[in-house]
Order: sequence, then structure tokens, then C-alpha cells
Amino acid sequence: MKNAEAEIDSPARRLTQAERRDRSERELISAAIKVVAEQGVSAATFDAIAREAGFSRGLVTQRFGSKEGLIRSLIWHLHQWQGEVLEAGNVDGMDGLDALCAFVRLHCDAMPAQSESAAYFMLLAAAVAGRLETRVAFAESHELERVLIRAFIERGQKSGHIRPEIDADAEALMAGCSLLGLRMQCLIDTAFDPAPVRDALIGALRDHLKIKTGKGKRP
Repeated sequence: MKNAEAEIDSPARRLTQAERRDRSERELISAAIKVVAEQGVSAATFDAIAREAGFSRGLVTQRFGSKEGLIRSLIWHLHQWQGEVLEAGNVDGMDGLDALCAFVRLHCDAMPAQSESAAYFMLLAAAVAGRLETRVAFAESHELERVLIRAFIERGQKSGHIRPEIDADAEALMAGCSLLGLRMQCLIDTAFDPAPVRDALIGALRDHLKIKTGKGKRP
């Protein structure tokens, strides 16, 4: 069994306490994701996560405290991953409409292979079905997504690429719900290919949001 506080990064340098904590937490989150994605929500006990990660159960309890703490850590991990993907795709440098379409594409392209996504939505479904307190954590996560998508739309309105009369908040919620439905479909049908639906959704968003030509507006 690993001792997280005694790990060594290399023979030349011993990890700091903060680095050891960060590494052990990432390994525990990865183990939790693997257990949920492969065995289901009910299998994701602290004992099972500890065995998968090679740590003690006490460390899992220390890091997360409760199932809600674990879920919040997983959500934070996914939002961090999303931010890194958007940064790598230079989404901040795009106009709002292109940024929104890139966001949709990145989400859809990650659906079939990303075990993190599968684990997230399996935990979400369990929280809703069981009316668990962890629903609050998912509601907060979805609010962050809505705000992010709304910012893309508002950016497009300011730059003249998206119609100014569009209700940015409503459109953001609609786009987010569409992605939510696609991700759930991936869990229900493992043979589902999101690519055609992705392209249809992007096409519909562009057609609906863009400023129409022939009216003295930008295309």
C-alpha cells in the first residue's frame, strides 16, 4: 500500500507536502472515476476507491470527508479539464459564435472515450433518482456551464456575430440541455455515435444565432 506522505518525485528532489497532497488527491479521483465507470455508483465505496488507488481507506476519508466531498472533487476535476481543453483550443481567441460551436464540438468529441464524463453522469443520475443531497453539487456545476455558454453568446452579440435580440440566458440553457441529453444517450447506448448529432446541433446553433445577411448586418 502506498504512503502518500512518503512518495518521492525523483532521487534528486523530495516532493513538498502540497505536491504530495495534490498527487494523492489526483490518484484518488482517478481511482473513483475508474470504479464508478466500470462497476457502477453503488460500488464506489471509500474502501473500493482506496483499494483501486493503493492507499488506505483513512486517506480517502481524510481527503474527501464524505460522498458529497468526493463528488465535488470530481466536478472540480472535470471543470479543470474543460478549462484546459478550451485553452488548448484557443477558444478565448474566437468570436462568440465560433467559441460556442467549438465548445459543443469539444464536448461531443470527448463523449465516447472519456471515463470522467461517464462517471459524472452516472453519479448525477443516481443523485436525481435517489433525491440525494449531492444534487446541489450538480446543480452548481450546471450553473457554471450555463454561465460559460451565456458568456460565449454575449461575446458574439457584442462583436456583431450573434443577433442582439437573442435571449442569451435561454439559449445557453437550451444548448446546455442539448449536451446533457447527448451525454446521457452515450451512457444508455454504448454504440451511439454523437458525431452526426453534434454536426446537426452546431448547424442549428449557427443558423439560429447568426446575424442574417442582406439586412445590413454581418454574416
